[in-house]
Amino acid sequence: MVLTASVPRRSSLILGLLVGCLATLLAAPISAQRQVIAPPGTDLGIPFSPGIASEDLLFLSGALGNQPGTVTVTGDAAAQTHQTFANLTAVLKAADMDFSRVLDANVFLSDARHFKAMAAVYAEYLGDVLPTRTTVEADIALPGALTEIAMIAARPGIEIRTISPEGWPATAGSFSWGKLAGDTLFVAGMVSNDPATGKAVTGDITVQTQQVMKNIGTVLSAADMNFSDVVVCSVYLADPRDYSAMNEAYGQSFAGSTPPARATVRARLVTPAFDIEIQCRAVRGGNNKLVAAEGYKPTGRPLSPAIQAGDRLFLSGMVGRGPTGYPAGVEAQTRIALDRLKTTLAAADMSFGDVEMATVFLTDIRHYSLMNKIYREVVGSPPPARATVGSVLMSPDALVEIQMTARRPKAGAGGS
Repeated sequence: MVLTASVPRRSSLILGLLVGCLATLLAAPISAQRQVIAPPGTDLGIPFSPGIASEDLLFLSGALGNQPGTVTVTGDAAAQTHQTFANLTAVLKAADMDFSRVLDANVFLSDARHFKAMAAVYAEYLGDVLPTRTTVEADIALPGALTEIAMIAARPGIEIRTISPEGWPATAGSFSWGKLAGDTLFVAGMVSNDPATGKAVTGDITVQTQQVMKNIGTVLSAADMNFSDVVVCSVYLADPRDYSAMNEAYGQSFAGSTPPARATVRARLVTPAFDIEIQCRAVRGGNNKLVAAEGYKPTGRPLSPAIQAGDRLFLSGMVGRGPTGYPAGVEAQTRIALDRLKTTLAAADMSFGDVEMATVFLTDIRHYSLMNKIYREVVGSPPPARATVGSVLMSPDALVEIQMTARRPKAGAGGS
């Protein structure tokens, strides 16, 4: 999780984690395309499913280093990372899969100084698999937790290819520049280095963003794609004051085409020399198109409310800004953000029941339980897989931002 430095109250967080603990433990598949994966001991009672499987992908919620069935977290970063992987293993096994199918990982550390310990354990499990990866510093909702890892894996029968641009050496860590599953490309979180030379490209945010986008473009080209195939990106900025300049440099890559869905938050990167990291996903041959709720008015920023590629919908992060601005309180803002997501889903003939994965950004992790209260009420059960992170958002008045990915069920697919 990418969180602020505030320390949550243990009592309120644990209460929020335990409420409704049995609600999703017995969750059953809800359609032929969206199957809840919830092995015993992997559900902490908050409104997310440990895993959501569709025909092509498995989405794994952010896993922590807690003992199964409890909110107990002990040990150093290495020990917690081992337990985190044990918890992820349980979800993969319940879906008849293993780590060989993992395509993409998001690693959140409570302190960047834990990176070396985490990376050593990570390599034990994924050193030969080499999924794409994004790693940022984080403060995690569960008190005492030092690491959280969310993953996406390819279901059996889906072809997987590692994408390595010509002239680029192997990465220094246990990850790939790109991973292609069928027609979906996952691009690792890119910073402003030159992979061909290994040298950092320093400069202001414009220079760094241009280099990041150049790197992403090279990976796309190696997979026979281009920026028109990009459906969604996550932008991590070290300083929100760079937002406007970043948008201008970022938008150059999408001139003449529909920009992808996007979420942008502040995050401290693992390497302090870099001010920006961007992670993207692209779909080839998906006839990608913009989806927007009725009455949508372009903001001038290089992002779309949602992009539909085939049966899958990639939604931008939605904030809780109403007609008169941001209301006071995270509960009101969460309700507005979810309503905006609901209307955007409806524009694609989808609903929350079709959502596979959600990411929730909170400006203050102490709002975690209040957000969950509204999220549980509005999204319903069984909920999608989810990661929850805390971060300063691009508007100083925004308290929550929620991003989702959904897939339309095929005609005739059964429901719960």
